[in-house]
Amino acid sequence: QVQLVESGGGLVQPGGSLRLSCVASGISLNHYAIGWFRQVPGKERDGVGCITSDGTVYYADSKKDRFTISKDDAKNTVYLQLDSLKSEDTAVYYCATPHDAAFPYLCPRSDSDFSSWGQGTQVTVSS
Repeated sequence: QVQLVESGGGLVQPGGSLRLSCVASGISLNHYAIGWFRQVPGKERDGVGCITSDGTVYYADSKKDRFTISKDDAKNTVYLQLDSLKSEDTAVYYCATPHDAAFPYLCPRSDSDFSSWGQGTQVTVSS
């Protein structure tokens, strides 16, 4: 059974940083891609970026200057480093994997191909 557990969220002042973690179980990140998303209640889900099984990272255009995705295969964990945070970054952040996709080691073009999701971690940016 695939399980993804996010952690590391919290309250941070504008300009601050956080590192979110996504620990995977039931799969090996040597063989699966992981995507990061965020969502504000009442708004559409927003893609942040994705890392393939071989470590290639793709970012949504608006995120690549302040956000960094990395992973530690030995810990089966993917990280999302959030820097220079702004109030508009406030959201619940989720990780997901395209577990059932034909090529689960690649980052899908469509969010709908991400079949397994974590429970999310809240990030609040406020002074």
